Order: sequence, then C-alpha cells, then structure tokens
Amino acid sequence: MSSLSKLGACSVVIGIVIGAGIFKTPSMVAGITQDLGWLIAVWLLGALLSFAGALCWAELSSSHPSTGGEYHFLDKAYGPSLAFLYAWAKTVVINPGAIALLGFVLGDYLSAIYSLPWHSSAVWAMAVILLLTATNLVGLKASAQLQTGMLVVELLVLLAIVVAGFSVGSPAAVDSATSQAASSGLFATSPPLGLLGLAMVFVLLTFGGWGESAYLSAELRDGPRAIVKVLLFSLSVISGIYILVNLALVAGLGIGGLAKSKAPGADILTMAFGSGNAQWAVAILSLAVGLAALTSINATMIVGARTTHALGNTWPALRLLSRWNPSKGLPVAALLFQSGIALALVAFGAMQKDGFTAMVEFTAPVFWAFLCLVGVSLFVLRRKAPAHNDAFRVPLYPITPILFVASCGYLTYSSVQYAMSQQALTVSAWLMVVGVLVLLALRFGSGNTGATRPA
Repeated sequence: MSSLSKLGACSVVIGIVIGAGIFKTPSMVAGITQDLGWLIAVWLLGALLSFAGALCWAELSSSHPSTGGEYHFLDKAYGPSLAFLYAWAKTVVINPGAIALLGFVLGDYLSAIYSLPWHSSAVWAMAVILLLTATNLVGLKASAQLQTGMLVVELLVLLAIVVAGFSVGSPAAVDSATSQAASSGLFATSPPLGLLGLAMVFVLLTFGGWGESAYLSAELRDGPRAIVKVLLFSLSVISGIYILVNLALVAGLGIGGLAKSKAPGADILTMAFGSGNAQWAVAILSLAVGLAALTSINATMIVGARTTHALGNTWPALRLLSRWNPSKGLPVAALLFQSGIALALVAFGAMQKDGFTAMVEFTAPVFWAFLCLVGVSLFVLRRKAPAHNDAFRVPLYPITPILFVASCGYLTYSSVQYAMSQQALTVSAWLMVVGVLVLLALRFGSGNTGATRPA
C-alpha cells in the first residue's frame, strides 16, 4: 500500500543529496576555478545536469514504477544478469559502504564531544546505525518523519551560514593572485578545460543521490507520477541552497579566502560571532555536519534496502531478502541485511588506517558506469516497453537524456583515471568478478537457470 507523502519523499531526496559535501566542496571548487564567474557557472552547470538526469528518472519512475528503482529499469531494459550485477554492487558495497562511511563522519564529531573506549568513532557509528535501523523498523512513516525533522534543523544551520556570509561585510583581505583576479570582475581568468572538468566532478558528487528517488516511486501516496514533482521540487531547493551557500562564502571570504579555507563554514560563523565566540561557531558547524551525515544515513537506509528487496524478489535463491512487511511499508529482511553489512564494514574500517575510505572510492567507476547505463535504458525502454499515455515524458527528447548520459560517461572516465592513479582499479575489477561468479552460481547452480520477473 502506498504510504509515503510527497513531503516525506522530498525530505528523503533532499536528505540524501545535502550531505557533508556542501561544507567541503565550495573551497575545493574555488581553488580550482579561482574566479567567481566560473565558480557560479560550474555550480549552475551541475544543477542543470542534475535536472536533466532527474527528468530522465521521472519518466522511468512514472512509466515503470517499482520499489526496485534503478534495478527494475536495468532488468527491463537489459535483462536480469546486468541488473543483478548492479544490485550486487549496490547491496554489498555502495549502499552499506555509504552508511558506514557517514557513520564514521558522525562518529568523529560525537567523539570530540564524548570519547568512548576502544575505537570511539566506530562505536558511535555502530550505535547510530543500530538506532536508525530500529527507527526504520518501526515503519516508513516514522523514518520519513524523523528525516523531515532532522532536515529542517540542518537547513536552518545552512541558512545561518548564508546569513553570516552576507552580513560580515567586505571579504577578508587575502594576499594572493586568486583574490586579485577575483577583484577584476567575473570570468577574469580562464581555468584549463581539464581543471573545469575536475571542478564538475566535485560539484556533481555534491549533487549526487537524487536518483535514489526511483526506489520510492511505487510507494508515493499520490501515485507514481507524483515523483516528477518530488524530483523537480527537491532539486530546486537543493540548487538554490548550494548557490546561496557559495555566494555567501564568497561574500564573506572572497575567492582567495574561500580557496584557502579548510572549513569555510566555521570561518564565516567565527567572523559573524567574533573570535571570542569561535567555539560556538565550531559547535554550530559540527551540528550541521553531524546532521548532514545523520540525514544521509537515514535516507540511504530507506532507499538502499529497496535494491536488496528487488534482488531477492527476482532471484529464487535469494527469496529471503524479498520479505516485505505491508503494515509497516518496508522490506524488513533487506533492511536488516543492509545494516548487518554496514556494521561489518564499520568494524573492518576501525582496524584500518584509511581502508574503508579507499574501498568506497574503488567502487566509483562501477557506480558511474551503471548510472550511465540507467540513462541509456530510457532509450531502450521507449522502444521495448512504451509507457502508457499518462506517464511523464522527458522534455526536449533526445537532447536531455543525451546530455545526462554524456556527463555520466565523463565521470566514469574520470573516476577510472583516478582509480588508476591510486592503483585501485584492480580492486574494482575483482569486485565485479566476484559478482559475476555469484551470478553464474545462481543461474546454473542447483538447476537454477535464470531469474523470475518481479510482479
């Protein structure tokens, strides 16, 4: 039964997208672009490409609604084998990895307030994962309400940063070539194309996560077509917040100061409160980053378990993962499985210097490659499974999906290049090899020759 309101769905989408990245990437993008015009241009382009992708997802979600989301699209477009490999990556590494990594981020901030014995950040991360898992087990409505409440507080803190940035007066003087260039006007410098591409990688990663809305399309109270309004409204709010935050940071710090700052939000709040109240600025920023991590963890739990549920619903040997509690509106077994892997990853990460972060980075080429394939599936499904007349249709077809697919292809290439520079591509390749072996075992082991289509 559909049980999620449009407001709840918007809270989930916005909560996934607005994570800790917005507190870090503005200084990175400013350092790369070194110009206010190019800084705003790349953020606007990131918003444009995200809207293009959102329109593609809106057509796919309204035409083929399913709690399996992107897994369902790939299954219908390319068949169960490719869909399985996508679900394998999402179920075993990407979603639990994101939950565990965000748990560590939150654990670091909580440890600064109260340090626990053993590995404090890991213990805090495990406690948060268990708490949010229990909340989600109460039901989709309860977890969505929690998501909305946390998101409101997070947005208020971001609003405080925006107000502080515009109220501190002239940008701090920075004796650097970047500040001098910025003072001469917009687009005073022209960064190399390769550097602009790197800036786009950071920007699009900060916008990442809106595609998870596809998993909610079948659970919206107002029907699958409501996902269009959810996506467009959510991305409008997100884009507006991102642009305002960047403008406020530049207004308070200048381009040069923003590029040099390691914690621009804290710097702005310190300037607004005064150096004597710097501890309050740090506390507020810690609250914002902590809430950003918390809302992202909760939202990832909500949508991530739907991939695992769809996997179990398609492959008979994994049927246990498909168990759904209709009264609570959630896949209980998939949620517990996902949290179990996340907890295991936290325990593993506690024993490594930076192993967990590296493991998540290793999966980036796989993630962008599959996202590109989902974009291409729009073309395939228009031919193989035409939607009913009431379904949403992407405007400016085929230009809009081509724009999105091209951007995903570029990010796939960039992430592969980065993985190679870190000698990490081999691990990603082995990850997919293991997935292929599991797929073969499912297809041909014990007489099982294929998957079944979910209803």
